[in-house]
Amino acid sequence: MAVMVKTKKEFVGVVKSDKMDKTIVVAVETTTLHPLYKKYVRRIKKLKAHDQTNDAKIGDRVRVVECRPISKEKCWKLAEIIERAK
Repeated sequence: MAVMVKTKKEFVGVVKSDKMDKTIVVAVETTTLHPLYKKYVRRIKKLKAHDQTNDAKIGDRVRVVECRPISKEKCWKLAEIIERAK
């Protein structure tokens, strides 16, 4: 009997807000091909992520990982800060 292992989703994005306590808002940008016009369209999704140490600041490039629901809108957590804002 084979066991299926689910991998958690990961996204890389830019921190847009760090005003909440232990929470950051991360903007994740993806490009998708429009089915009719065959043009690449830019989509931006904002995710609320848990930042336990309040370490990430606005403009930082971060990696977020899916986790259990922490609150109504927060089901992501900060995995690492890839690049600091200049």
